[in-house]
Amino acid sequence: MGKGWQPLFGNFQGAGYSIEWHDFFAKQEIDWGASFHPGCVELCLNLDGHGFVEGRNGRTELTPGTAAFYHRKAAPLNAWRTINEQHQFLTVEFSCPFLAKHLAGMEGVLHPIARAAIEECPCDYVASSTVRLGAAQQQLIATLRQPPVYAAAQPLWYQCKALELAVTFLLQPPPEKELFCTRQQRLAQERVEQVIFLLKQNLAEPPSLEEMGKKIGCSHFYLSRIFSAQTGHTITQHLRQLRLERAAELLKAGDHNVTEAAMEVGYNSLSHFSAAFHETFGSCPGLYPLKTPAQKNG
Repeated sequence: MGKGWQPLFGNFQGAGYSIEWHDFFAKQEIDWGASFHPGCVELCLNLDGHGFVEGRNGRTELTPGTAAFYHRKAAPLNAWRTINEQHQFLTVEFSCPFLAKHLAGMEGVLHPIARAAIEECPCDYVASSTVRLGAAQQQLIATLRQPPVYAAAQPLWYQCKALELAVTFLLQPPPEKELFCTRQQRLAQERVEQVIFLLKQNLAEPPSLEEMGKKIGCSHFYLSRIFSAQTGHTITQHLRQLRLERAAELLKAGDHNVTEAAMEVGYNSLSHFSAAFHETFGSCPGLYPLKTPAQKNG
């Protein structure tokens, strides 16, 4: 990845955590799992690009604007980054002793993955699902890349931010102990996931905002507002991204030509589709790779 990998702060072996920024274009499939330290829990805040992490207990698919975490004990996890895509993501890698020290006494509200890591469970765990990155979390990524404190204060500041992320993602209190604000945040995120599900069901002719509000059970004005707050972009912008990602999949598979792919995902204007595709993937759809090297060899 060359300059596409930038350590921001921390040291896994010394401080017990490390924060790293990744920004690169994958000219080939990237074996991402090779970077995971044994005895770690890694949190990935994924802004752009697709990838997956797979272990004995599950598989997580990372898409743009999502986050996930996973635990590697001894055996490597199977993790790859997709070819011919721009990847932008921030990782926070925690050592198990670091988590055990700072999350002591919280075992009852820890996510099973974090608890297994702290208790030295012999299995390797992967979260079974991702969560959407909210606007506040996306802003935090920008802040971590440009810390607003003097250099002398950065060790304490970065450790506080690392612990903030650990508490945000690794704690999973039971429903009866859930704070009101936490419950509201969870419900908002669930509604965002429902919107995305409904959009994916029919990219060419998705339901209107009013129809989605009725199906999900809330005002379409409220639905629009929480979607933007949770994801940092509008439902229309997200639909555009989903359409282009699906079109790229169709072109890569080689079963659709450019016109067919555009029509399949709801574009009636080939010129608009081509411009949007080029803006997103940096390539005209007609020149987009029909098959990855791995597919050709298969």
